[in-house]
Amino acid sequence: MIIELSDFFNNPSILEVGPLKIQYYALTWLISAILIYLFLSKNKVIADTGLTKDEINDMVFLYGLFLGAMCGGRIGYMFFYGTEQLINNPLSLFFIWQGGLSFHGGLIGVIVSLLVFCKRKNIELLKLLDGVALAMPIGLGLVRIGNFLNGELYGKVTNGDWGFIFPTDPFGLTRHPSQLYESFGEGVLLFFILLVVSKTTKIKGIVSSCFLIFYGSIRFIIEFYRQPDSHIGYVAFDSISMGQILCLPMIVIGILIFIYSRKNA
Repeated sequence: MIIELSDFFNNPSILEVGPLKIQYYALTWLISAILIYLFLSKNKVIADTGLTKDEINDMVFLYGLFLGAMCGGRIGYMFFYGTEQLINNPLSLFFIWQGGLSFHGGLIGVIVSLLVFCKRKNIELLKLLDGVALAMPIGLGLVRIGNFLNGELYGKVTNGDWGFIFPTDPFGLTRHPSQLYESFGEGVLLFFILLVVSKTTKIKGIVSSCFLIFYGSIRFIIEFYRQPDSHIGYVAFDSISMGQILCLPMIVIGILIFIYSRKNA
């Protein structure tokens, strides 16, 4: 089945007032943060830390969303994908209207910001990360839906009977909807994997380590169906993208945390 998408899937804006545009991608970020907050406010692991709802609110929206995901994601994007632009014009780091957020940069940002949060609240980092990791697929799945609605980060060309033609594709080719693959893999599938892990072990660090291992593995596989960034292309073996390279240390670190957690249980 070949589906030719309408112009709606081309940076669709919910609301436009002059130069101000509120897009579906931004909306999925906001909905993600709200759902993650609601999930964490009912999560037993988070409840055991003694955090109040106001503190959970600060953790999700200030430390997690703004300082971690958005600031870390922007810095990570410019460092991993826009190095040349950043060197030529350091102020381009703040050109957020041009777009560009990196999941891996956002992940680093979230971990660093939550480390600061844990220090301030005197909470054990691994315990907090276990609760947060279980909620992460909620946001990951929704944000990929935002990518799909915006007609961005689409997949490679397919010659099969299944594919989408995106209005943002200048070549008008039939492509894999890799955003939907990622939404399912990094969202639905990853959530249920982590849910099963959380139900079968109480060892601190296991859930967060499994998040790193399984997210990295799922993302690495799906990247084979995703069109690499045009200004970077493949970075290794003519088939490995920057996203896949960044997944490898995630998997390794996840395995190390898993081993550490098991040994110190």
